[in-house]
Amino acid sequence: MAAYERILLTGGAGFVGAHLAARLADAYPDARRVVLMRPGESGAHPAFSCAVADLLDEDAIDRLIADLAPDLVLHLAGQASIGQSAGAPEQTWRVNFHGAFGLAAAVARHAPRAVVLFSSTAAAYGASFRDGVLTEDAPLRPMDVYSRSKAAAESAMADVLGPEARLVIARPVNHSGPGQRNRSFVLASFAAQIAAIEAGKAEPRMKVGDLSKARDFLDVRDVVDAYMRLVARARDFPERVSIFNIGSGEALTIASLLETLRGMSRRPFDVEVDPALLRPSATDIACVACDASRLAAATGWRPRHSIEDTLCALLDEWRAEIARTPS
Repeated sequence: MAAYERILLTGGAGFVGAHLAARLADAYPDARRVVLMRPGESGAHPAFSCAVADLLDEDAIDRLIADLAPDLVLHLAGQASIGQSAGAPEQTWRVNFHGAFGLAAAVARHAPRAVVLFSSTAAAYGASFRDGVLTEDAPLRPMDVYSRSKAAAESAMADVLGPEARLVIARPVNHSGPGQRNRSFVLASFAAQIAAIEAGKAEPRMKVGDLSKARDFLDVRDVVDAYMRLVARARDFPERVSIFNIGSGEALTIASLLETLRGMSRRPFDVEVDPALLRPSATDIACVACDASRLAAATGWRPRHSIEDTLCALLDEWRAEIARTPS
């Protein structure tokens, strides 16, 4: 395993970042660990020092990288919701593209030999999913603001980082599990609604979008395990830029996932389609799944959590959250 001495994590207070911060603290206890936090943001892992700066403040980011000179950068910060990105395209491009560009430029200037892991998205394949389960060789054909901004950031980082850097681009599929508090994501929305219904704080009626679509889902803990394995081996990869899918290769319908959660619910409920939750059909692919054979061959990774484990952990957290919320 690579020994890193100075680690910078962006997005470390977010859903995935919180899990990743804990793993990094355990794996690299002697490293100087810094998490980039937005002004006013809280929730940093106690094993990390906080650097407070806006990702879009190029001067502040430049000073941070110059001071830390990280040998490992994990870039998770950004707008992560497809739905929210559609409603805020300018801000999405600023954060997802310009933020990644500015960070890469600062790393190129002050930490030219760093390993950089960029958390991109399998959604960047877009229309290519119409051809079936995809490997990393599939063309990027993004279909929405979020995935276009991520695909562009991949190219920018690859171009801007210097010849001695190692860029690892991770393209994870949808992931959920403990800690997912943003209700704009489908499984978190389902779990939150069930928890409220169980607590008597909502009518026994679940509002849903299109349940017919099928998606490859992973547990957040398995995605973070993939990130850890990738950074541990990044210096051994033969290419300056390496790309890895993170997925199970199996797509499950949203309807089947809802039924699994229904089986865990302590109260019955009806289901109602909310037109506001339906995406435009032109950009909503029927089936999404990724082949992660390259990742498995390079690192030995495989998913360890079943979808039932993921949903149970998610629902239990939402039960606790709803219990703390006044009626």
